[in-house]
Amino acid sequence: MNKLITIAVDAMGGDNSPEKVVKGIALHSSKSEDVFYKIFGDENLLNPLINKLLKKKNYQIFHTDKKISNEDTALTAVKRGKQTSMWLAVESVKKKESDIVVSAGNTGALFVIAKFNLNMIPSIDKPALSALWPNKNGMNIVLDLGANIECNEKNLIDFSIMGSALHKALFPNEESKVALLNIGSEELKGNNIIKNTYKQLNSINSNIFKFKGYIEGNSMMEGDVNVIVTDGFTGNVALKTAEGTANFITSELKNAFTSSLLGKISALINTLNLKKFKKKLDPRLYNGAILLGLDSPVIKSHGGTDFIGFSNSLNVCEKIIKGNLIDKIKKNIV
Repeated sequence: MNKLITIAVDAMGGDNSPEKVVKGIALHSSKSEDVFYKIFGDENLLNPLINKLLKKKNYQIFHTDKKISNEDTALTAVKRGKQTSMWLAVESVKKKESDIVVSAGNTGALFVIAKFNLNMIPSIDKPALSALWPNKNGMNIVLDLGANIECNEKNLIDFSIMGSALHKALFPNEESKVALLNIGSEELKGNNIIKNTYKQLNSINSNIFKFKGYIEGNSMMEGDVNVIVTDGFTGNVALKTAEGTANFITSELKNAFTSSLLGKISALINTLNLKKFKKKLDPRLYNGAILLGLDSPVIKSHGGTDFIGFSNSLNVCEKIIKGNLIDKIKKNIV
């Protein structure tokens, strides 16, 4: 029997919660074994949903009718948040009562509350926000996506190690290949921080990743690398650009196949290929951003996702714990 994994769940964060959270737990639980859910939220709202949807008794409700809203600032959340569902879920990890925490709530509040309650891994100066990003051959880990606007060489090297550890935890049979996001592929391109980081990564004989040099934005989906490292400003712009482009392509394709009789016939003929295309770009399948650098893992589910997306964030939680992410980071950090 495998070790029981305990996931602390903020049930009140994000759109359509707690319904989507409970539905997400039900979907994840139907496919997973040895997972226990500690659910933090208003039991008056949770109980009817849980009684209806959850078939197993692998959960426990921790009642609080207080929650952090999307309008709260991070500072406000910390000041009045100690009895909220988000704070209590993070605190459960702090007390070692849960292995990992997930929330679809206020992003800034979650990160501040996590940093307030959880220690940094020794030798890491800054946490990094990472996420899954599809490529032609599988999946990229991309970081930082907004936690740090400015980064130095050590930060980027730390991100390379943490991103590779995450990649190994999620995809244990794949080689982790790191690249620095840059404005060109030539060694002399970029600012001094990027160029200095390139030199240092090139000289590291790492057991956890292979350094592949620079990568440009138009090559991120090619699949030649699978851990892409940058500062939070550049990473966030790249993420939002990719999301917008994917939405634009999907929308335009839908219009092309529904605006005329010929388009509708073409759509009918290509139904299977269109389904594959839609699945490849479905953001719900990659839901679950990970805050790396803390001594316990923190997962941020997209606030606007549905229960399928939330279920996938729970799947990320399970893989991270089974893959011993934190141990991998500690063993490889310099």
